[in-house]
Order: sequence, then C-alpha cells, then structure tokens
Amino acid sequence: MCLDIDDTLIDCTAAIRLSLRALTGQNDLWPLWDLITEEHVALVVAGEIDYVTMHHKRTECFLAEIGILADEEQVSGFERRRREILTRSWQLFEDVLPCLEWLRAAGVLVAAVTNASGVHQRKKIADLGLARFFDHVAIAGELGVAKPDPAMFHSVCLGLGCDPAQAVHVGDKLDTDAIGARDAGLGAVWLDRDGIAERAPAGVHTISGLDELPELLVSEFAKLGVPAQRATETPAFTVRNSVL
Repeated sequence: MCLDIDDTLIDCTAAIRLSLRALTGQNDLWPLWDLITEEHVALVVAGEIDYVTMHHKRTECFLAEIGILADEEQVSGFERRRREILTRSWQLFEDVLPCLEWLRAAGVLVAAVTNASGVHQRKKIADLGLARFFDHVAIAGELGVAKPDPAMFHSVCLGLGCDPAQAVHVGDKLDTDAIGARDAGLGAVWLDRDGIAERAPAGVHTISGLDELPELLVSEFAKLGVPAQRATETPAFTVRNSVL
C-alpha cells in the first residue's frame, strides 16, 4: 500500500492557509500560493532547481504577486516564519490513524510516497507519529524523481519488494497520484475529500475518505492479488484467495 502524505494523511492545505493568513492578514491567498507552488515544483522535477532554492524562489514570487517587493533577507524571514507556523499547525485527518491501524493489523506493507523535500517531510512524519506505520518512505527530494513519473512508483515497489501489480497507491491528486499510479501498473485510488464533480477515468477508483479504503481493498483489489503483505505477520484477510 502506497500513501501520499500532504492532503491525504496530513491536512496540509489547512495549515498553509493558516500560515498565509497569519503572515499577510488575508484569507484568500491559498489558490495563488498553490498555483505558484505547482509551477516551482515542476522546475524541481525537471531538474532545473533544487528544493531549497525552490522554497526561496516560490516565496519571492508569491510576495511579488501580492505587491510586496522583498529583498533576500526579507524573503528568507517570511519563509522562516511561515515554516514555524506550519510546524505548529500540522494535523492528521481524523480517518488516518484508524486506516493505518487497519493496514498494520492486516499485515499490509505500507509506504509513504511524496513529492516534497526530504528534511521537512521526514520531520512531519516523525512529529505526527506516522513513522511507525511505514515500511518504506519515498521522497522526491531525496530520489531525484517525482510522481507521476513511473520511476517514482517503481522505486517504491522495489523498496517494498513487490511488483507494481501487487501495490495500490492512494492520493488526493487525480493526475499526479491516481492516474500516475495506474499508468505505472499499480492499483490506483483517488482520494477525493472535496467531492469534486469529476469522473475518474478507467482504472481509477474513487473514495471520499480513508475510512472507505479497507472495504475497497477487500472487495475490489483482493481478487487482483494486491496489496503485498508482510510475511512475518498474520494478515486480517487473505489477499490471494480473496477471503476476509
């Protein structure tokens, strides 16, 4: 089982909204921040800049877009204060721990798969008590490859010791997570927490919360032979024979 981190397990959007509001006094800047972030992460994925540079340039671009011309020191100060607020604001969605506990009890191998940078993402995982659930952690900033590149998904399967057909990936982004996983040969699940009125393409399952994942795994994926399980634990269900 492969799980995206931000806005799948951790309510990243809420924390970022709070930090932007605290630093600017404005409530409507999240869409702009998200757009600028996507543009700059694309540069990282393309190998044009590293994550440290991306964080600085993203903040510099964001401030310019809202009419603040800041020098290097001011940009660094804004980014530092933003991260301090984020560190205090990260929260798990309510359905996360029950789902992870179920996967652990079922003996399913679990990997975290994220396009973020290594240091910050590992700190979040540790601070929120998630590290104990993961058998493998794949971070784009450490691997030099990112979702939806099939190489990212295949590296995770290699880390888990399973074939892509034995893995399922769950994430909140339809293109990056679900379609990327499907095209890489994994089972694909789109976590649509916001109820977006968009029909998922063939080969992609949709859930509105992680509380729906156990039933989906048992009813839909068991017959396919996924997800891969720990050999050392007694699973709550037998995947190969589709028996609960």
